[in-house]
Amino acid sequence: MNNNEIKKSMWTRLKNWIKTHRTRTYVIVGLFLVATAAVIAFFILSQKPADTPVVRSSPIAKKITPPKKYYSPLTGLEVKDEAATKQAVTAIMIENSPDARPQSGIKQAGVIYEAVAEGGITRFLTLHQQDKPQLIGPVRSLRMYYVDWLAAYDASVAHVGGSAASLAEIRNGSYRDIDQFFNSGSYWRATDRYAPHNVYTSFDKLDALNKSKGYTESHFTGFPRTDGKASKTPNAQSVTINISGPLYNTSYIYKPEHNYYERSLAGEPHMDREDGQITPTVVIALKVDMTKVLEDGYRESIVTTGTGKAVIFQNGTAKEVTWKKDARDKPLTFTDETGKEILLARGQTWISAVPNQGGSVSWQ
Repeated sequence: MNNNEIKKSMWTRLKNWIKTHRTRTYVIVGLFLVATAAVIAFFILSQKPADTPVVRSSPIAKKITPPKKYYSPLTGLEVKDEAATKQAVTAIMIENSPDARPQSGIKQAGVIYEAVAEGGITRFLTLHQQDKPQLIGPVRSLRMYYVDWLAAYDASVAHVGGSAASLAEIRNGSYRDIDQFFNSGSYWRATDRYAPHNVYTSFDKLDALNKSKGYTESHFTGFPRTDGKASKTPNAQSVTINISGPLYNTSYIYKPEHNYYERSLAGEPHMDREDGQITPTVVIALKVDMTKVLEDGYRESIVTTGTGKAVIFQNGTAKEVTWKKDARDKPLTFTDETGKEILLARGQTWISAVPNQGGSVSWQ
């Protein structure tokens, strides 16, 4: 029997066996397949899974918004919130005759206007917003040009009467008039000085008076401000402003360590009785035309609208500029030779009206 015959015989016997034992064959094959699957599953499950790389996302940087800052429109100094920027402004007429010195409540004021009231005697218009001195005076009478300056501040004005023109204007219903004549309970006369140099008030009384009249907010445009910084090349460390005469002329010494000017009056340090020497951050010599007019007698008259020359002293430097005021209720502005508005250093600003005829300003 050859090989082919042998193979054919074996295949025939195998088929016959499978046909005869078909059920047993299926069982064997099934068991084989189950066993094979079990071995494969065991092998897979027994393998240590490869470490899956952890994809770490970069944290999203949160944008931190700095807290909003608010600044007084009067002084440019930082205040606590928006409501403080709208706080009511109060203007007060303060006497400056020798019998009125030293005055009270001036050192804390935000802006001060100084001008001749009569007979060469100067008088101050002090403007207050955040500062609240509790002794202010002596309070004296009003003049027309002070009304012109205060009108732009949406301010109430404390005074004791005034010239005919100023009273006609301040009482026309367009202003916040808190004249002592009609509000005597908010003022008193001190016993350590004699009349008329002894009328005083306080912000406890003025705030209550303003509130009773509904004068609780002021909306106005103040001077544009910036942070002050002592100049590395100062050119105005000593300033002299002559307004009318020896008893009323002023001078200033710049103090770079504080970036302010120490004010002197009539050759002596100008003192606030409670708070010491007056030290404005900015001093402005406002050059104005001044004449006499006949009202209820002859009165000083100052041209407050239009344009003129001025010198601004701040940071130890002097800058000659142009002032402009379009109307009584419009703000006073200062521009350089290119027409760009000057930024004033934050803090107290003292503005002296210097007559073009007879007044002078110098520095070194």
